[in-house]
Amino acid sequence: MVYLQGGPGFGCPPPQEAPMTQVILDKGYQMLYLDHRGTGLSTPISAATLGLQGDVHRQVDYLKLFRADSIVKDCEAVRKTLTEDYPNELKKWSIFGQSYGGFVALSYLSFAPHGLREVFTTGGLPPIGQTPEQVYRATFRKCAERNKAYYKKYPEDIDAVHGLAFHIKSKGGLQLPSGGVLTVRGFLTLGRNFGMHGGLDSVHDLVFRMKRDIHQFQFITRPTLSALERALSFDDNVIYAVLHESVYCENGASKWAADRVGRSLREFAWLSGAPQSASSVSEAPLFFSGEMIFPFLFDIFPELEKLAVVADDIAKYSGWPELYDLFQLARNEVPLYAATFIDDMYVDFGIAQQTARLVKNCRQYITNGMYHNALRDKTEDVLKELFVLRDDPID
Repeated sequence: MVYLQGGPGFGCPPPQEAPMTQVILDKGYQMLYLDHRGTGLSTPISAATLGLQGDVHRQVDYLKLFRADSIVKDCEAVRKTLTEDYPNELKKWSIFGQSYGGFVALSYLSFAPHGLREVFTTGGLPPIGQTPEQVYRATFRKCAERNKAYYKKYPEDIDAVHGLAFHIKSKGGLQLPSGGVLTVRGFLTLGRNFGMHGGLDSVHDLVFRMKRDIHQFQFITRPTLSALERALSFDDNVIYAVLHESVYCENGASKWAADRVGRSLREFAWLSGAPQSASSVSEAPLFFSGEMIFPFLFDIFPELEKLAVVADDIAKYSGWPELYDLFQLARNEVPLYAATFIDDMYVDFGIAQQTARLVKNCRQYITNGMYHNALRDKTEDVLKELFVLRDDPID
């Protein structure tokens, strides 16, 4: 069983720290955690390592090789090497894709199904045939729903978030431990945690800590700033920020799609600038954004700042090749077992169902009782349901 991590841009956890390891081993599998190229132990990308490629144009060309189609080629190279001396009936392997890892899995089914015995995904049916704008219109809608749930659970945070926004603006931003300066807009990207088990609570905890600091000291303390930075920064996972929108691109440029869609929505009007006066925002809560990457993030975090020009060139690039083969997926013979979450804030349920209908031999476990990170937080529950799909075929 090969595990394909979510992201893009995140390496795998050490096997002993991954909750699914023991469950999979108990099912009789061997387990391989494979870091996607550019992450973990697989030639990780940072501003410094990317700089070794040369000027901006060479860096951009290099990054074009880090999407799912290239990851599939890596997987096949590893599989062929590991199974070189195996009998033919043992040369195929199983893969398990979480979130973006599921996107990679569908590319694998498209271009190298001959290497696969079976495929499992959790929150990982990609938006095949959807433009980045269509994806973000759907995910902004779900993000707005999660904001409403947040403020229903913590109504006191309506005033608290307003107050924190004006505190940040009055200080000209907050100096972060890394050296970056957190703006109001940067603060309002905390909502990317809303789609996780415990995500509403984790954001509330940060808001409460900030409010408490200001009450006690009239400034926000370093421990709280460090916690904020851990929740917000992608300086250690720059691929996530630089290539995030490209995972939705085929034969077209993203052109900062999340920013363009968000600016058109009343609930996210702050994307056009920080609030100017109390009266301009007092009528409604300030909504946090979700899993979206915006150009202004490259002005806040030091590592991303070094890659701002590269990221902008990536956003303008329109020559992305196709990531999926619709004809191959329509005649797919490799069993696909997918856990799909109705309330997924990151992989829209409606779009996921459109994708499921495109793939032959796709069976789903669909639930409104789990969120996107169920594999980590409800490991045994979600794996149990996936193996029920595998072991209990429909007549």
